[in-house]
Parts: sequence; C-alpha cells; structure tokens
Amino acid sequence: MRFSAWKANLVGLRLVAAIVALVAVGVVVRVRGESAKDEKRDRAAITAVLQAQQAAWNRGDVDAFMEGYWRSPELSFSGSSGITRGFDGVRERYKTKYANRAQMGELGFSDLEVHFLGPDAALVLGHWHLKREGGDIGGVFSLVWQRFPEGWKVIHDHTSAMEK
Repeated sequence: MRFSAWKANLVGLRLVAAIVALVAVGVVVRVRGESAKDEKRDRAAITAVLQAQQAAWNRGDVDAFMEGYWRSPELSFSGSSGITRGFDGVRERYKTKYANRAQMGELGFSDLEVHFLGPDAALVLGHWHLKREGGDIGGVFSLVWQRFPEGWKVIHDHTSAMEK
C-alpha cells in the first residue's frame, strides 16, 4: 500500500470514529434526558399518592388511606411498637391506634425527599404531623416504594414519633 492510500484510509477511519463518538454522545444525552423526565414524572406520581393519602386520612377514611400501600402479605410497617406484617395487619394497626376522628386528627407531611433507587424503586423521607385537640404529635418516616402495573405503592413504612 502506498503512503497516500494509507493516509487516506487513516483519515477515513478517523472520520468514522468521530461519527460513532458523536452518535454515542447523542444517545447518552437522550437517555439521560429521558431518565430525568421519567424521574420527574415518577416523583409527581409518588407525591400524588401521598397527597391522596393525606386527604383520605383527613376525612377519616383509613381504607382509602391504605390504597397507597401494597396490597400484599409481604407489606411491612416498623414503628415503636415493633414490626407489623401484611396489608391486613397494617390496616388493622391504623384502625386500632386511630379508632376515631379525634385520635386521627389532621395529617400533614413536610420536608419530603424522594430518592430513586432504580427505575422501579424509591425511598421517601419526610416528617409527619397530626394536629389534634388532645395534643399534636409528629415524627419522621421512611417509605420504600415500588412501581407496580397499577402505579407506585409503599412496600415498607418505618414511622417514628419524635418528642417536641
């Protein structure tokens, strides 16, 4: 091969390499952009579930509040009284501990942080507050969420009360 032919092939290879690199960068930028859009959409979906739970609680509807939880015997709740397992167990815990509107009070969430653990899992940290005539209470929570075909659901709830 003559030097001029070899040089022409080298220029051609560089051009092909540059095009491949530009296409790869474009794919990465597009994937990251779509990922950011997905995260924004998923964050909004999780926040909407929390808002629906808050509204259900504040109208005294524990069953509607529980719609944000995974309807499974594998659901878990951890708190000061230990670990409660299963959807039915968690629902019964809420209905026993908050047996009437006075005990339920008015629920509010604040300082929410959503951390995605993957495309179908998230961790939400935050504060909860119950405004009640008999005395307000509140604390912190960490919720593990999973995406299901029917939407985002809490699969584990760890809620702790905090002294004021």
